Amino acid sequence: MIYHGNRLTLKKDITSEQFEQALAMWHEQGRMPAVESYFIGREYGAGFEWNAFFGLKDLDAYWEYLTHPLHTRSERFALPLMEKFEAYDITDDPDPDFPAKVAELQKRHYAEDPELVRLVRALPSHTGSSAVPGLG
Repeated sequence: MIYHGNRLTLKKDITSEQFEQALAMWHEQGRMPAVESYFIGREYGAGFEWNAFFGLKDLDAYWEYLTHPLHTRSERFALPLMEKFEAYDITDDPDPDFPAKVAELQKRHYAEDPELVRLVRALPSHTGSSAVPGLG
């Protein structure tokens, strides 16, 4: 099982409508077929405002999640609203190559989507498993 986390802090000048739409898109992602379970909530004490976990069965589900139209639509809408973004993964998979396999999925995702690369490069702060070295 993989718990794919997203932590973020939003820019101060976004509207309440933009915030509500971004939150609704996150909930839509949670209902995608690849997602076993999800949780979205406020984060306290670590320098981020919001956090979401998406439970994914395996790396095939991770790829399905990354490339699903609901996820890509959410990325396009929400990335420009973010001041700070971090993606991370927690797994019970004992494979020592797990981090490299996740990095490869992220690289493939970026390679297939030049617009996404542009949006990610424009982020003021981007760290974690989706911050592919050499991307920006």
